[in-house]
Amino acid sequence: MPDISGSAPKGKRVMTVKKQVEPIWIAGCMSGTSLDGVDVALLRTDGIDIFEFGDSTFRPYSVDEQSLLRDQLGLWQASDAAVELIETAHAEALSALQGFEMVGFHGQTFAHDPRGLGTYQAGNGAVLAEVLQQTVVWDFRSNDVQMGGQGAPLAPFFHHACARYIKATAPLVFLNLGGVGNLTWVDPSIDDPAQTGALLAFDTGPANAPINDLCMARLGKSFDDNGDLAASGQVDAALLDQFMQHAYFMKMPPKSLDRNDFHDILTQVESLSDQDAAATLTAMAAASVAQAMDHCPSPPARILVSGGGSRNATLMAMIAAGVDCAVAPIETVGLDGDMLEAQAFAYLAMRVKRGLPTSCPSTTGVAAAIGGGRISKPD
Repeated sequence: MPDISGSAPKGKRVMTVKKQVEPIWIAGCMSGTSLDGVDVALLRTDGIDIFEFGDSTFRPYSVDEQSLLRDQLGLWQASDAAVELIETAHAEALSALQGFEMVGFHGQTFAHDPRGLGTYQAGNGAVLAEVLQQTVVWDFRSNDVQMGGQGAPLAPFFHHACARYIKATAPLVFLNLGGVGNLTWVDPSIDDPAQTGALLAFDTGPANAPINDLCMARLGKSFDDNGDLAASGQVDAALLDQFMQHAYFMKMPPKSLDRNDFHDILTQVESLSDQDAAATLTAMAAASVAQAMDHCPSPPARILVSGGGSRNATLMAMIAAGVDCAVAPIETVGLDGDMLEAQAFAYLAMRVKRGLPTSCPSTTGVAAAIGGGRISKPD
């Protein structure tokens, strides 16, 4: 069966192709809903296996830049200034690295409503292709949403490759704690990530976003460093119980969230002290993860945590107290939690180039395993 070049035609199911191709170096980019900055990481892959991890870099957003981007959250058309910032920041970050043949560009999610208006990631890959004079793969989510999927999460196929890279033998969970929490349950004994039973993925609930927003609004700080503010407060048990009654937790996965879907919880904690509000929001994030374990096809042997939340000692301790397996930062198995999502979009870029699936029913709820993404080349 020949390899397929370019993105999959809309509406077409894409079958996994395992023809041998030469692995290449790809730069993956990620700017998450935490709005802290742009991650860029190099990965050598053929779209199926991970051959090597390369250099990485981080381009932080300044306080003013974060404010500009935060003002766009929930909008379906970002301002010209915000779009220019996103494209410029990514170009600057990518220019700091060398030796890659292609770019996987996620863009900045400002709105996500898969059962309504769709999904919106600001930033034009064609512009980056011209600026960098490199092939850019982008717009990873739209095709999945148009075909009935949630459009998120998209990292699970990469998580499956990571599980095989670290030679895992038992089911395990990759938990990313960004603005929103999401997990991937992986059975590494199944070779093809699109095969039934290999993966289950969904968003767990709010993670860093409400904590960060609280710290910015009350203290002028971007986040709760190490969870120290939360550690000094008391959890409001009544508010935590009320939070866990939210209809989202009753839904069966796959399912996904927008950053602002739980924004009302900030109003719920507004009468609490800074310390108690931070403790309560942190407990809400941890309880979301514990509840999510009930949806896993089988109990995981361990949970490997990435994202900014993995450096929040209070959040990590609360999660560990609420689950029945080991919880550890993903660095304990030799992976880079800070760059995992950027690496994921490098991996997905190669799958788009080869016409391989990037999502399937058990990851986004799409009807069948499909590919997505657009490919832009410099003129």
